[in-house]
Amino acid sequence: MGRPGVSDGGTAAGGKEHQGPGRAVTRLGQNGYMPRSNRPRRPVSGKGPVSGRGAGRKGSGDVPELDLERARAGIARRESAPDGEWMVRTMTARNAEKTYICPECSTAVLPGVAHLVVWKDDHLFGAAAGLAERRHWHTNCWLTRSYRYR
Repeated sequence: MGRPGVSDGGTAAGGKEHQGPGRAVTRLGQNGYMPRSNRPRRPVSGKGPVSGRGAGRKGSGDVPELDLERARAGIARRESAPDGEWMVRTMTARNAEKTYICPECSTAVLPGVAHLVVWKDDHLFGAAAGLAERRHWHTNCWLTRSYRYR
């Protein structure tokens, strides 16, 4: 009765104390048994579970839901125009992290604004050179661009 909230036969959490012969006091859980250990379930080598539900099965974890917009944004599509062949990739607002200058309107494409990444597919010095010269366009600027000066 010395401490408030503690009864004569237990601890503050509702468990009990047990002292074996020549041992320190061990706290038992609310049901009177030892609490579950927190040791890892896999061997140190990390090869797989020792035993139990996941033994011998591959891919037993949860499968994440597919994000169609994220999958579509990573794929470049080819567009033909009077000024050549272009590769166009959609950049979602979630993935737009830097500021770019749109080559059509010469204003900033701000972070968090969905836009297009465009590069010339039939570049004079090859596809790698076209990819190195890619530009970030506002979607509306790309759709309404003029072909006069290209």
